[in-house]
Amino acid sequence: MSAHELFPLIRVPSGWPVPVIATVAMVVLAVLDLVGAVAAKEWADNGTVRALALGSVSFLVLWWVYASSLRYAELSLVTMGWIVILQVGLLLIDRWRYGVELPTGKWVAICVVLIAQGYLLLAPSAESTAAAPG
Repeated sequence: MSAHELFPLIRVPSGWPVPVIATVAMVVLAVLDLVGAVAAKEWADNGTVRALALGSVSFLVLWWVYASSLRYAELSLVTMGWIVILQVGLLLIDRWRYGVELPTGKWVAICVVLIAQGYLLLAPSAESTAAAPG
């Protein structure tokens, strides 16, 4: 019995456009990663088995969703979008849940990095600009 038979990859409806699949995958991956990250922090702080179990399950499901999404969308696109969403989520969780205060200069640097990542993610690729008419 193969691994695909034991754990089949997630299938999406054939009518879904790739940008929708990629966007849904990015958001789901970021949410699963955020859950796992918070569970890891809670386990590190309190050593609760519940946090360990939640984090472990979260990362296993994350891996399954990630592998499934790569059947439909580009590796770099899904990964960059997931990381950008994850970074914003972690900054907000650190601020609101753990009371982490960052100086203005660090917030400016974070914004510059996020803008650069957004450009990498959303800017037209060389193939699409070469194929564009005129």
